[in-house]
Amino acid sequence: MKPQALRGFRDYLPAEMLAKNRMLDRVAATFESFGYPPLATPALEYTEILLGKYGEEEDKLLYRFKDNGERDVCMRYDLTVPLARVLAEHGDVLMPFRRYQIAPVWRAEKPARGRYREFLQCDADLVGVNDPAADAEMLLLGAAVLRSLGIEGFQMRVNHRGILKGLTKWLGLSAQEPEAAFLRLLDKLPKIGEGAFMDEAEREHRLSGAKLDGLRRYVAQGRSTAECLAAMGEIAEEDAGAAEGVARLRRVLDLAAAGGAGGAIALDSSIARGLGYYTGIIYETFLDDRPDFGSVMSGGRYDDLVGIFANRSLPAVGISLGVDRLFAALEELRPAAKQGTPARVLVALFDEAGVGAALAFAGQLRAAGIAAVVYPEPAKLKKQLKYASEIGVAYAAILGSDEIAAGEVTLKAMASGIQERLAVGQAIARLRESLA
Repeated sequence: MKPQALRGFRDYLPAEMLAKNRMLDRVAATFESFGYPPLATPALEYTEILLGKYGEEEDKLLYRFKDNGERDVCMRYDLTVPLARVLAEHGDVLMPFRRYQIAPVWRAEKPARGRYREFLQCDADLVGVNDPAADAEMLLLGAAVLRSLGIEGFQMRVNHRGILKGLTKWLGLSAQEPEAAFLRLLDKLPKIGEGAFMDEAEREHRLSGAKLDGLRRYVAQGRSTAECLAAMGEIAEEDAGAAEGVARLRRVLDLAAAGGAGGAIALDSSIARGLGYYTGIIYETFLDDRPDFGSVMSGGRYDDLVGIFANRSLPAVGISLGVDRLFAALEELRPAAKQGTPARVLVALFDEAGVGAALAFAGQLRAAGIAAVVYPEPAKLKKQLKYASEIGVAYAAILGSDEIAAGEVTLKAMASGIQERLAVGQAIARLRESLA
């Protein structure tokens, strides 16, 4: 047997998990700063809950099996459909309803750089409100999440399903499969380029003449928001749903700008979002320095999904952060020294006689809010200091027989090598000040 992880799955070693957890702590703190509390749902759902909610192609990516009770179940594909099930099952929740969830999901798709079959999603959703202010809040929340991680170079690209539906009707693609195939093609436009997109649209969807020219104007890349709105307006002139979508986008953009995120948001007529449940605004987010990683955060409005289960209308809008993809991108963008322990101080052990004093000092450090690890056995100081350097602690605390007798401790700063012998109380105060 060859010990290896399944393709599309990965291990996170301690140094990676520490960095990832710090990232997740910032994300959760940002969600909560906007007033979003946490929610948890099971990893497994009945297949009938998930099937048919994402689209034909996406349904093929479900991890589906019979459990030991012969129940037809699936691993959750995302966190949104389980949310809809929760709201239908627990019908007495107060509206408007906000929540965030950070949990793994599973998709049997082809792995790629930054794309895995098991990955974490960080979702935030606002349910019970159909208003441009709710759409704008979601964009502001997404921008705040990325900025909390020190990311300023990003762009949230938005579109509207009403405009896309108007476009496909205008092109004569009203049947469900031709429409879905066209939207899948449209979503690939940034990757394959305008030329290849237009060639395939002409060949596969038999477009020509005025329709082909209109499509070319609609998908032209590199335009300002005003130019993009003008192109969308051509579709809106012939379709009420598209006109409503254009008006809605204008209002959302104005509100997002008022909230301080205007520079991070742009219209993009190629954004289509593959999931079939979106009904209004849709968005995807790309890093300026790593556009090849694809979208690291996406979402939109899905006003009909919860109603499938609850038999009532519950408008909703949400956003989802692709943690693993973003983490992989940040590892390339900002490689940092790995820290293999959450401890900030290593307490060295010289001999059996000093074990009690070392454990007592480590306990005092923890009581003072300083994470500390004790070397697990007496060993030469050189070996312990090497270990301290490798796991990334900031200080080593040395309690030899002389220090113990005097009620003192020697602190060694691992980065500079500077040593200082202090009374125990002074040493703790010095560490609290330095590590703050």
